Amino acid sequence: MVSVASCRGGGPARHAPRGGAAPGSPRVSAAAAAVAAWASAQRRRWWWAAPPHSGTSLERVGLAFFTVSVALVISCALYLYVFRYLGPGRVVAGFVGDDLGEPCDVFDGSWVRDAGYPLYNSSLCPFAERGFNCLANGRQDTGYLKWRWKPRRCDVPRFTARAALERLRGKRVVFVGDSMSRTQWESFICMLMAGVDDPKTVYEVNGNQISKTIRFLAVRFASFDLTVEFFRSVFLVQQRPPPRHAPKRVKSTLRLDRLDNMSRKWVNSDVLIFNTGHWWTPTKLFEMGCYFQSGRALKLGTSVDAAFKMALETWASWVEKRVDLNRTHVFFRTYEPSHWSDTSQKVCEVTEQPSSEAKGNDKSEFGTILADVVANMKSPVTLLNITLMGAFRTDAHVGTWSYPPTVLDCSHWCLPGVPDAWNELVFSYLLTNGWQKIAR
Repeated sequence: MVSVASCRGGGPARHAPRGGAAPGSPRVSAAAAAVAAWASAQRRRWWWAAPPHSGTSLERVGLAFFTVSVALVISCALYLYVFRYLGPGRVVAGFVGDDLGEPCDVFDGSWVRDAGYPLYNSSLCPFAERGFNCLANGRQDTGYLKWRWKPRRCDVPRFTARAALERLRGKRVVFVGDSMSRTQWESFICMLMAGVDDPKTVYEVNGNQISKTIRFLAVRFASFDLTVEFFRSVFLVQQRPPPRHAPKRVKSTLRLDRLDNMSRKWVNSDVLIFNTGHWWTPTKLFEMGCYFQSGRALKLGTSVDAAFKMALETWASWVEKRVDLNRTHVFFRTYEPSHWSDTSQKVCEVTEQPSSEAKGNDKSEFGTILADVVANMKSPVTLLNITLMGAFRTDAHVGTWSYPPTVLDCSHWCLPGVPDAWNELVFSYLLTNGWQKIAR
């Protein structure tokens, strides 16, 4: 569970969310026509206003200036359209539908009832943490288990555990991040366990029990020569003692210019999935004496958002320099919404049905920062833009069904549940976009 600690701690059957216009829609066509009309009028006005004896050079300079100005206007209009209506997920991810045809924004969709869900039973999966097994912890209603994510313009291929295991034979899958990443890691393993003939051939490599206190966990599927690993790195960057002569309030620092010292163990993987965000709050940072540092300089006046961007830029630079992208598929998952009923996170009311509208704390500023950083990378990274997906699932949090039961939780998700949908999208991407690389 996410706990307050210093930065050194390691409804309806179908809900339609906000959607964007498709390319070539009347909204885009009208905008393009308006720009063209304006350009034509300006061109006529410029030629009419020109002095009769103006020189050829002046005409060329004016025409060049006009052309550049129009190009800038059109570029800005397209930029605003793409990021406002299509969203960064479509720009970066490039998912496609079952027909392997036109790109499809799989993050633009809704939750639909499906009697074929859930995909596994947490009580039969030894790698599902007790704290996320809501049914085992006393939850009586089971309706929250019967929802599947359905993109609006395409279909996500049905997940088949055996087929996924065969595709992943001989591979190494690595998850890096906070407890939300651990939840996705557990979900990934439990989904695959459904295709294993002998459960005894699947084991944690060091004999560890699944625990939030262990920074490295790895589960081996011996029959498939497959390893699925989790590295706990809640900020992705290094967490260090304060520099000498730092103010007394500084108990530790985040080195925004240095990736976690475990990062050397993340390379040489076939699938690499990152997340961070839930620890980037004043409560878990400044109030616990944790501040920012770059090089030898303390950044005491740096905001959380600015530091978050610097950390992600350090991550992006590391990916481009250290990861063999001819082998490794890199994903970064966006922020997962929480649904606390108060700002102090003491009131958690879990519903029995998904919400008909997007709700919760989605940290949209983090999504914008992440999209900008990934869009500026030279290397191909897939953005798992799952924020909106979770915003409707007020019914799927751990709530009072945690372990121990005295802990309220409107941040984490029950298993089975929402993290399974994230993994279905990962499998969908690999199936339709990336198996050629992973098959090498």
